[in-house]
Parts: sequence; structure tokens; C-alpha cells
Amino acid sequence: MADINSVMLIGRLTRDAELKYTATGQAVCKFSIAVNRRKKNGDVWEDEPSFFDIVVWGRQGESINQYLVKGKLVGIQGELRQDRWTQEGQNRSKVEVIANNIQLLGGNNGTQGAAGGQGGAYHPAGDAGMGGAPSYRPAAPAGGSAAPDTGHADDSFADDIPF
Repeated sequence: MADINSVMLIGRLTRDAELKYTATGQAVCKFSIAVNRRKKNGDVWEDEPSFFDIVVWGRQGESINQYLVKGKLVGIQGELRQDRWTQEGQNRSKVEVIANNIQLLGGNNGTQGAAGGQGGAYHPAGDAGMGGAPSYRPAAPAGGSAAPDTGHADDSFADDIPF
């Protein structure tokens, strides 16, 4: 049986993302998110945060870095990696999430302003019409269609749907 290493998280950035480059020129974008878990303490529900370090490699990290600011709500899909090293004779380790897909979900600190309220999805594989380049596409509003609501039906679809 094959092993499975997959993680999905939704949380808010605890600080602005940092973009750095390795000695070989590879881009690496790092940030941290807080994910709240609700727990009951007596008669009161409280949020208990967990903090996760996220790493995004290559062009994906370069492209999305500018959108990753403190307080931004993001969805992360990726895998866990354990980094091990020796420091001053002591063995150390750290678990990080290596992000494969990132979705920008909302505005900063829970606000729904015009600039950051809609969110969107970052697709590192790119689009067929874009030569495989990474792209950022705004997400559809919570109501469904990405088209503005004009009060009448959208006539841009052909009547004969092939399925």
C-alpha cells in the first residue's frame, strides 16, 4: 500500500510572506498561518489557534508573494515535510507544509473590501491558452456566477449543451 501525505488548511497569515532565493537562484516564499479550533471551556466557546509554517517554491512563490499579507485568509493544499539538522551538537527538526495549491479566500483581517473581498485561486499548472504559465483567476462570488448581476438571465451560453 502506498503512503499518503496530504494536508488542507484554511487560516490567516500571521505575518507578510517573505520571498528569498537559494544560492542556485531558486525562489522560496515562506509565511505562517493561524488555524483556529473551537473548544468549549465551561459554558463559553473559545478559539484555540494552531500555527503552521508554509513554504512555496519556484515561480509559484514569486507570483503569489505580493498577495500574501498579514491577516489574509488563504486555503492551502500541500504536503508535510520534516526538515532535520544539527545545531550546536543537538539534533533539531521542524515540520513545514509544502504548498502545491493556494487559494486567496478573503480580505485582510476578515474585511470584505473592494480590493480583497472576492478572493481567487492561484493555479500553478497554468491555463491551456496561456502557454502553461502560472495564473491567478478571481473566484466567483458566493452566489455562483462571476458575471455581474444585471437582473436578467445570461444569454452567452449556446442552447445545445453537449452532455
